[in-house]
Amino acid sequence: MVVPPSRKAVLSLYACTLRTAKSFSSYNFRNYFVRRTKETFRGMQTEQDPNKLSQAYNDAVKELSVLRRSAVVNQLYGGWRLAVEEQSDVRTRGDT
Repeated sequence: MVVPPSRKAVLSLYACTLRTAKSFSSYNFRNYFVRRTKETFRGMQTEQDPNKLSQAYNDAVKELSVLRRSAVVNQLYGGWRLAVEEQSDVRTRGDT
């Protein structure tokens, strides 16, 4: 018999994954991974089978380690900011 992860463990993993997803410097990657994280954990929330829940939890733990490494690389080589992102440090025509 498989013991499913506790609610606290799942919520903690969700918070860590969401925090890591939000740390991407690239707008497109950041939004994609935040959306994907929310979808993944919504699926885990509705899962009733303890075996499937444990498997999904273990997969999410593995994905978190990959996501952390990817976020570090993205922060190193992030690139330019996009027009849709807030650019508070950029001067506008009225500031001159």
